[in-house]
Amino acid sequence: MGDPIRLGIIICDRYRTCAGGKCLRALRDREGAFERYKGKDVELVGFATCNGCPGGNIEYVPQEMKNNGAEVVHLATGMVVGYPPCPRIAYFSRFIREKYDMDVVVGTHPIPEKYFTTHTNLGSWDSALWKDLIAPTLADEKTRLSYD
Repeated sequence: MGDPIRLGIIICDRYRTCAGGKCLRALRDREGAFERYKGKDVELVGFATCNGCPGGNIEYVPQEMKNNGAEVVHLATGMVVGYPPCPRIAYFSRFIREKYDMDVVVGTHPIPEKYFTTHTNLGSWDSALWKDLIAPTLADEKTRLSYD
């Protein structure tokens, strides 16, 4: 199968006690933003929080992940679905690409339905930017419900 794709996940610090279950399930099942790896071998080489607003770990954690072979950094779905969604996620994506020359994917597991419903009602993701940011994790309703 060749060398595995090595990746790291950075989560929102407000979820720092998260056990990572939805992210790891989605990685295993190649759902959400991990669908891009269907049929490919993947190795998770790093998992960290952003360290809270304004995201101090974003400056350093990607280097550690890269040192461990990461080619891609996923900014976890929690950054998209939290209340409010991370206001710095687009900047983080650009920064990691520029500073570390790594691919960045916004999202991990599919957006749970309960978050989809609330954010739709709030209009959180109505802008063109947010429509692009949620695209990798915007699954169908059945999948979203399975991640509630």
